[in-house]
Amino acid sequence: MRNSTPCREFGGGTFSLKLSIYGRKVQISCRIIITPATGQIMFTALILMLSLAFTPAYALDIKDNYDIIIAGAGTGGISAAIQAASMGAEVLVVEPSGMIGGQAIAAGVANMDDLSAQTSGIYADFISRVEEYYSARGKSIGTSYWDPRNLAFEPHIGRRILQDMARGEDAPDIIYNSEIVGVGKEEVISVNSSEVTDSPRINSVIIRTPDGMRNITCKILIDATEYGDILPLAGADYRAGNSATPSINPDAMIQDITWTAVIRKYPGGVPEHLRPKNPLPGYDMARENYSHYVAKDGFTFKGQYPVKLPVDFITHNVYRGLPDSFTPGNFDATPENWQNITKCSVNWGNDFPGQQKIGSKYGLPVSYLEDRNLRARLERDALIKTLHFIYYMQNELGESWSVDENEYGTLQEAAKDLPDEWKVIARHLPPVPYVRESRRGIGERTLTSRELFGNSLSYKDGGGNSEFQDAIAIGCYHLDLHHTDIEADMESDLGEKQVHIEQHRPHGNFQVPMNILISRNVDGLIFAEKNLSMSRLVAGALRLQPITMMTGQAAGALAAVAVSRNIQPRSVKAIHVQSALLKAGVNLSLCMYSDVQPGSKHYGNIQLANLYRLLPPKGYPDMVSYDVGYDITFFLDNPEAAKRVAEGKDKGRFGVDDLMNAEDRKIITERVRELTGKDFALPEGDIKRGDAVDMAVKALM
Repeated sequence: MRNSTPCREFGGGTFSLKLSIYGRKVQISCRIIITPATGQIMFTALILMLSLAFTPAYALDIKDNYDIIIAGAGTGGISAAIQAASMGAEVLVVEPSGMIGGQAIAAGVANMDDLSAQTSGIYADFISRVEEYYSARGKSIGTSYWDPRNLAFEPHIGRRILQDMARGEDAPDIIYNSEIVGVGKEEVISVNSSEVTDSPRINSVIIRTPDGMRNITCKILIDATEYGDILPLAGADYRAGNSATPSINPDAMIQDITWTAVIRKYPGGVPEHLRPKNPLPGYDMARENYSHYVAKDGFTFKGQYPVKLPVDFITHNVYRGLPDSFTPGNFDATPENWQNITKCSVNWGNDFPGQQKIGSKYGLPVSYLEDRNLRARLERDALIKTLHFIYYMQNELGESWSVDENEYGTLQEAAKDLPDEWKVIARHLPPVPYVRESRRGIGERTLTSRELFGNSLSYKDGGGNSEFQDAIAIGCYHLDLHHTDIEADMESDLGEKQVHIEQHRPHGNFQVPMNILISRNVDGLIFAEKNLSMSRLVAGALRLQPITMMTGQAAGALAAVAVSRNIQPRSVKAIHVQSALLKAGVNLSLCMYSDVQPGSKHYGNIQLANLYRLLPPKGYPDMVSYDVGYDITFFLDNPEAAKRVAEGKDKGRFGVDDLMNAEDRKIITERVRELTGKDFALPEGDIKRGDAVDMAVKALM
């Protein structure tokens, strides 16, 4: 142990420890604070959270060959890894940062934009564990967006839970602070009973690790990075902004990023080391920006949109309110509790570049994705913009809030040249920024907003079935672009215009089809996270944490099926992936039935009957039309709609126990023959409709 600089404000000092952990030498700097009133010795959160922050995984521990390699341990990547490993595949996850969880945890966006009425699968398991953790401590997770029906958690708790979910007998290997820097391919013409392909096939990757370079072979590579960084390495066709390979336009525009912060209230006053005395360069411009979002005499949110700006500080805090494990008591986002919220995320006025322009345009240029040096410079500016808010909050608003020392604890590369008083603050910001828009692979299909809108109208007002036959996930959000939403930024080659942001806004839940996960020109490559084959407008709805976890789980299932059958992803039958997902508790159909409840032996196959249109139900849902757009959660605020839900009108009746009649037999027989090209016949005699569906699904396998 070596004594270091004194801590004059409180007494005590800092010291360094040199330890050997798992055979690796580590130096840890810690601070001791001695309070003058009590003489109590306290360690800062860095040492208190060592068990959470230090997650060793070294290149020497990984193998030379895996079935599946996943680039990125974010929401999509870790979900893909958990699912694929549970299906028996050997999986390696390569994470560039030192932290699991991507946008939800490593980037600090721990408020779930969860508007779906059908939460399921790995995401449902994650949320269930979050609820269990906080419930055991008497705390609510309904702390954000001014309404207790929205879910949130603290990043360090979410991280712990995700790590637990990724452990076990069938766990993936995860290596941190490592990055795939090369992709190996082979030119193969494969002809067998199940596929014919002449696309280049991925067979290996080169990984830069803390222990040096490693060449690892694999059968499937999944791009779950935050930027879509694997796509150019793999030679895959992709989109960026409103341009596409081979003519990527570096001046095309993508959405703002945000370097978030987790802040908390210090009732006894902000500790001196968390209250910088000098603003950073550029603060005057930042102060002007923040004054338009939050002010001492700002407006209190009254439940009406759009939000009237600037808001007061309490309204700001409830927008991204978080539970607080380190403060006694409980609160949620009901109006009477707003003043009691003690912890929140800063993710509003600090979008970058926000109201500033880069060059002559708002938003980020595609060169942010393509040029690593520019990316680093702009992310540093984004981090500093958020640090400006800390100073604004303390000095202009006079609030006793600062960064929460219980979160994070590692200084980012973007903050390495900051003044020392700001490094203390910055190390408790997330290690990476929140990236809203990445490169998007071009798959066997590119999903457009018109298709997503039409799909979301399935069964509305007794309407017909517009479900995607190869559906692998269900989401619910609107076409949300942060800047870069003018006509010039739209993808005219996909038929999209600015007016479609509203005209094509999904009306409730929508599905994601499997073929947007599969590269059109590179075998062995699957898309996950925000890198799916979709338009910019669709990406605005598919970029949020709940749906990226669901599509990630589907990517893992697709990869595992391809490996187990020794075929390429493009040759995998959707029903095999869907069967695996249904077994894992994923909901796939937009239509639920009162006579087919979860747990029923027919539950999964009836969903497949919807997707493949095997047999019409006896009755569709009978719901009123509603124009709340994406927001199905608040649909129930409509009294007429709430009444119909209470009456069960949001569910149809399949008639699972009704006997098949002659018309039923004709429909299901002809449909199976159409789908398979093979003869199919039900046995003679009485057969219940549910049993007939089971037989038909078996014939499709």
